[in-house]
Amino acid sequence: MSGNRGKVTDADADVIVVGAGPAGSAAALGALTEDPTLRVLLLDRADFPRDKSCGDGIAPHVLTALAEVGAADVVDDWAPVTRLELSHGDVRVEGDMARRVHVVPRAVLDARLVERAVAAGARLRRHRVTSLSTDPVVVSGALGDLTGRVVVGADGAHSLVRERLLGPRRESRALAIRGYAPVTPETRGRQVIRYGSRRQPSYAWAFDRGDGLVNVGYGELLPGEGGTPPSKRLLLDQLEELVPGAASTGGDWLGHHLPLSTWLWDQPDGPVLLAGDAAGLVNPMTGEGIYYAVATGILAGRTAARAVRLGRPADAGGVHRTEVRRLLGTHLRHTWLAARLSRSSRVVDAGIAAAGRDRRVFDTLVELGLGDGRIDRHLVRGLARELTRPESSRASRSREAG
Repeated sequence: MSGNRGKVTDADADVIVVGAGPAGSAAALGALTEDPTLRVLLLDRADFPRDKSCGDGIAPHVLTALAEVGAADVVDDWAPVTRLELSHGDVRVEGDMARRVHVVPRAVLDARLVERAVAAGARLRRHRVTSLSTDPVVVSGALGDLTGRVVVGADGAHSLVRERLLGPRRESRALAIRGYAPVTPETRGRQVIRYGSRRQPSYAWAFDRGDGLVNVGYGELLPGEGGTPPSKRLLLDQLEELVPGAASTGGDWLGHHLPLSTWLWDQPDGPVLLAGDAAGLVNPMTGEGIYYAVATGILAGRTAARAVRLGRPADAGGVHRTEVRRLLGTHLRHTWLAARLSRSSRVVDAGIAAAGRDRRVFDTLVELGLGDGRIDRHLVRGLARELTRPESSRASRSREAG
């Protein structure tokens, strides 16, 4: 799919969305669901389909959100996955997730979401944005100056919109590498997450796509300023150690940075909204970001549409901040705390062991990592119980969640 590369003659769009990944396409769908008459420009520097480094996991929460804008069918022809394995060394738990997930390559998912947005009325343009001004709202780049009433920044982890809006930001980041390998008996029908021995959280994954290939990868928290980031060779070596055969048989390697969410999320006032990775919304426990992208993209689109309808674009930022905090505020604080706790290998072991003893703990960990879950009393009690067990009782163990 290729955007029209000609000059945009109608530059005065109601809503300009920068970035056509899941957050941007969801924003366009949200805006047009709210008001189908809106003039929505969807800009991206790439043609679709295009690949993107990602674990490709589509949590059920993503489909719930997409159902609101008529796009939940984007995974219909991909086989769902129900089994999850979590392990760290010899501590392991495996079980059925309460709700099934899908593993869909981003080359497929993103192109389908773009198609849905265009079908809803968005105008897709290939356009590399190089600057942004907010008074008036002008997005500049290869197609010249494009004016709009509200802009949604959905341009990913290295967002130009976010930098222009907030300035350079220091935040915790992770680095991950992703590839595709042939499915094996150990990975078939599963999402496998195996924690490593380096700076936590660090883990390898293997997610069965259901078509003979497995999305495999490894990621870890980056060191602070002055530290040396891991090399591609180190990342692949860690993957091979944790999921034998994954790196040696895999290919199509892509790396990416993940701007991890903090305990407090912010959105400035004004007519420029942020969504997904561009908003710094990536689960700090797991690196999951597609649910945040889709959910906040839809919220941004709806908020933008209402601001345009009311003739109050300057109010959009404050409304979006309130809506995102209402949806994710408590969850973000809980995942931030969980991520801090999981920097301890003892806590990682305790969480996995507790999940093996209590099905409710297993479900809580899945919700924290994939959706909008919270630390609940079952997880707290399970961690406390495991952390206070005598060392002799924390020997090698593998359990079925239940």
